[in-house]
Amino acid sequence: MKQQMTMGVIVGNRGFFPGHLAETGREEMIAAIERGGMRAVALSPEEARYGAVESRDEAKKCAALFRDNRDKIDGIIVTLPNFGDERAIAETLRMADLNVPVLVQATPDSASRMTIKDRRDSFCGKMSACNNLSQYEIPYSLTTLHTEAPDSEEFSRDLQWFGAVCRVAKGLKKARIGAVGARPAAFKTVRYSEKVLEASGISVETIDLSEILGRIGRLDDSAAPVQQKLAALRDYMPVEGVPQHALIRMAKLAAVLEGWMQEADVNVTAIQCWTAIEEFFGVVPCAVMSMLSNSLLPSACEVDVCGALAMYALQLASETPSALLDWNNNYGDDPNKAVCFHCSNLPKHFFQDVRMDFQEIIAGSVGRDNAFGSCVGRVKPGPMTYLRFSTNEQFGMVNGYVGQGRFTDDPLNTFGGAGVVEIPEMQVLLRHICENGFEHHVAASLSESAAAVYEAATKYLGWDMYWHGQ
Repeated sequence: MKQQMTMGVIVGNRGFFPGHLAETGREEMIAAIERGGMRAVALSPEEARYGAVESRDEAKKCAALFRDNRDKIDGIIVTLPNFGDERAIAETLRMADLNVPVLVQATPDSASRMTIKDRRDSFCGKMSACNNLSQYEIPYSLTTLHTEAPDSEEFSRDLQWFGAVCRVAKGLKKARIGAVGARPAAFKTVRYSEKVLEASGISVETIDLSEILGRIGRLDDSAAPVQQKLAALRDYMPVEGVPQHALIRMAKLAAVLEGWMQEADVNVTAIQCWTAIEEFFGVVPCAVMSMLSNSLLPSACEVDVCGALAMYALQLASETPSALLDWNNNYGDDPNKAVCFHCSNLPKHFFQDVRMDFQEIIAGSVGRDNAFGSCVGRVKPGPMTYLRFSTNEQFGMVNGYVGQGRFTDDPLNTFGGAGVVEIPEMQVLLRHICENGFEHHVAASLSESAAAVYEAATKYLGWDMYWHGQ
């Protein structure tokens, strides 16, 4: 369920500009925020003249209000209905010290109302406000157009974009990822640095796969949590042809895994999906992971913690399920198309149609009877955003790339979960991936979220990102 966001509002004012513009500008901005499905926290006209900030005392009052609502405020909008006092704006943000994204908006003048009674000069004031924020080293975001009225379509779109930026920045700064088991020995490609992630506020909680299997061993088939998960699996996707004993094992895995996630307070997981769990427990965990991701609890395969983090970022931005895929195959001789594939644990949200079956690749080494639980189907056509994060130990930072394309309805006859993706100038992207040593895994979302993720990652987390096609 989507959570309602809260925006702090700083109304700029400068005394020798028309005060009625500050008064009505405050009302217009609060109305715009509420139309966007958000709450607003702002000074009232009783607390400060026009409910705006101009003096040092008003800046203190606004900062105190924001601090009192620290746990609620997701972002701050600076609105300039007239020129505004750039000092008071910067000092409010410094004293509040919320460390949340900031959006600077300026209301346009009307060419027919340029007398001293109605002239705003917000066009100019925005530059002064941004200049001071830069001096104070306070990061901030900008609207698409230099000036936008609060009741305009342009600002409505920018407000939703800014909301996505706030969700990504806030969510990633306090993310807790569960790493279940060791990475597959053959996959050095998914190695990462916990310390680099921790420097950005991202914690990794680990549990050995043997502990998960040990807890499963204590569960009876008839236990209520097992039966509940069994029913959920049957409701989630068609399971015809899947043995009952395999479904019971998946239900036990789901019950234990979700129990541990609650204990460890993690809502993102990266799981050792092969081949120990197939050899010693007798199922693939794909369907269980798919259900988690579809419930907005992203789950990545092959203990790809950075892949799980990218899934989480896309989910925060779009508020829809995300998936982890391989950049897997060329698609004929089209340089801008490729096959994205996994074997698969994609959330149901991604599929045109889906059914549970055995995992054909792993079945070759562990046997078909130990490989049931894979989600098989075709990814539905539509827009997509792709994203990859990695830890760069040499420079002690997180880096990555992001961009947008689309899943097509081009014919594809294969197994697992797969789709054909089309990306402009894809050969440039592929060269960037290879030249910079990125993994073959990529997170994807059926959305257009690249701009929000890029803004949050670069401006508010300080990560080094490449935006393909910008």
